[in-house]
Amino acid sequence: MPFLELTPDLEERLTREAAKKGVAAEEYTLELLKQHLPVEDRQAKAIALLRSWAEEGDAEEQRETGEYLVRMLDEDRLSDRKLFPPELKGVTW
Repeated sequence: MPFLELTPDLEERLTREAAKKGVAAEEYTLELLKQHLPVEDRQAKAIALLRSWAEEGDAEEQRETGEYLVRMLDEDRLSDRKLFPPELKGVTW
């Protein structure tokens, strides 16, 4: 694990705040890092996964699956209004 060198002032402040919380300075430091580092970008991972599926898959099978999904979404509606009207295919979807 990498070693982090702190200035004496920062180390003192960290130790003092950790003592106030009743935890070791190392534990307090880890909590601070967890709170302030950005959360792992799950959306980017999901997009990458979907793209990999699209690149690896059979184009004809994907087209058929897409058409099936559109049909099922339009059929399973309380309204007669289509989500995917045929006249807008290639225009808005």
